[in-house]
Amino acid sequence: MEYTIRIKRNKQSGWFTGQCEQLPEAITQGRDMKELMFMMQDAIRFALECRRDEFREQYADESSYVRKLRIVNEKEPVIKTFKRKREFSV
Repeated sequence: MEYTIRIKRNKQSGWFTGQCEQLPEAITQGRDMKELMFMMQDAIRFALECRRDEFREQYADESSYVRKLRIVNEKEPVIKTFKRKREFSV
């Protein structure tokens, strides 16, 4: 998956700030571009994990099913279906 990162450089400190256009909550900074991209990967993973957890909490009930869809190529999707166990962690 590709993400678009909007990057700004602070002229005084020289640090770079990045924000993901698809996930605006994924924002971070780094001393150079290499560090910024490393930190952006972490910020994007964390934002996706938070969104997933919020979604699961909102739609968690015993009658729901979860389906995973992995697109192998555009013609043949692979679908796995399983019954969700009610598991909550704090």
